[in-house]
Amino acid sequence: MRHRPRRAPGRSGPRAPRSRASVERVVDTGLRHPRPPSRLVAVTHLTGTGPVQLTSTCVKQSLRARLRAGDPEAFRQLYQDLGQAIYAHAYRATGDWSAAEDAVSLTFLEVWRLRERLETGDESVRPWVYGIATNVLRNRGRAARRHQQTLARFPTPQTVPDFADEVAERIDDSERLAAARAAVARLRRPDRDVFMLCVWSDLSYTAAAEALGIPLGTVRSRLSRARARLLRLTEQELRRAQKRAEPPAPVRQIQGDRTPAVRSIQEKAR
Repeated sequence: MRHRPRRAPGRSGPRAPRSRASVERVVDTGLRHPRPPSRLVAVTHLTGTGPVQLTSTCVKQSLRARLRAGDPEAFRQLYQDLGQAIYAHAYRATGDWSAAEDAVSLTFLEVWRLRERLETGDESVRPWVYGIATNVLRNRGRAARRHQQTLARFPTPQTVPDFADEVAERIDDSERLAAARAAVARLRRPDRDVFMLCVWSDLSYTAAAEALGIPLGTVRSRLSRARARLLRLTEQELRRAQKRAEPPAPVRQIQGDRTPAVRSIQEKAR
């Protein structure tokens, strides 16, 4: 009589396949919570530790206290809450996707490096992070200007003109964004910082004052002055862009939509 092999203890049989509902739930969870870009994920692994098991005492602590203590899970939570907002703030300031990603990485590296300077309390850390992002963008702007000044000392190379920009269709939104960025760049730096935080990043007056370390009344006056000047500067930039986009007027009337290669004898005799 043949004996069937005994099954391993703790297992009643082969695992049943997942039901359609469970598979759809897993897929739906992955779509609603996608992973952030790989270049930005690197800042969430500064400590090199694995998953952190949160105790009841750690959960009860405020985010500020956990950040000051160097809790990697608190840093991950901060990045998930503010990563996209800081990225949008940096992109509006630079107009470049790659530069915005670099600014986000530098911002959260500075957040981790300066975590012990964060004051204790239950207030939101959002203004503090935006203050660090503002300093990062300011330093990046200085470095970019020094780089351009260095390049300006070299002789201009002979390049073949690219006519792709003349052929490509112009998008109205892109023109207005470029005009707005050019106008914002012409503002005084204190007014520009307040405008970017309060208007572009939707910070309150109190949060912007905390981020920049200035009084609340100064934030209000700078924002009012920046808005009034931006109305004039944006209109100027749009008019300049329209003039550059207009084709040059022909020298003389062209008959039959053709330009004669050689003047006739009658025209030469005139």
